[in-house]
Amino acid sequence: MSVPMNDFTGADTQTPRFTETHLIFKNNRTENFSLDKIDSVEAENSEDTIRRILSSYELDRKLRQLRLRKKIALVDLGRHTGLSASMLSQLENGKLVPTLPTLARIAMVFDVSLDHFFGNNKRKGLFSMVRSAERIRFPERPDAPKPAYFFECLAFSTQDKEVQAYLAEFPKRDAADVAAHFHDGAEFLHLLEGAVSIRYEDEDHILKPGDSVYFNSSEPHSYQGLSKTPARAIVITTPPRP
Repeated sequence: MSVPMNDFTGADTQTPRFTETHLIFKNNRTENFSLDKIDSVEAENSEDTIRRILSSYELDRKLRQLRLRKKIALVDLGRHTGLSASMLSQLENGKLVPTLPTLARIAMVFDVSLDHFFGNNKRKGLFSMVRSAERIRFPERPDAPKPAYFFECLAFSTQDKEVQAYLAEFPKRDAADVAAHFHDGAEFLHLLEGAVSIRYEDEDHILKPGDSVYFNSSEPHSYQGLSKTPARAIVITTPPRP
């Protein structure tokens, strides 16, 4: 359970850790996956996902602020950028999502870099909410026929996170179906329901509802669901110490 797949180093097999880079699966309570299903779900939800992520940068507000600060009318800005006043108005009102070429044209007119739009120019407390319906459920590995666990990123829209939080589900599995993995940093798991066996340093530890475990995740570890009804847990991982 952890962060980006390309940072993964496996113990026995290259089993990806919990990651926020696999945004492909929509909430799906079955255990059978196909490329056709993945492609269709991705196409169906990609626009909403992009809008939700870009909204955190407040591009519309930054565009409007730049123009008003320079006291330039929409028509005049349109002449400089080659964009219509109508399009610029929709961008400023959040009705359109600007492309990078469009942002680059506007940035050149106002003599700012693209970092101006994607940097944190507005100083305020960090507060990021993820609604239940917005979460996406992923298997341990996209190609796993019987994933040892499924997970949902609980704060995927938050930038510069100091910890990563997940809701994990562990279907009942045989020991032969699970594989060990490891990653930098630390890991904390609090079991909400069901039963899970965690194998750590060649020892098996059984967790029941209300039990918690904290460990150095750079050591090989694996999870095996034991209960007939899938076990559920909150999992928190931390980045490696500098």
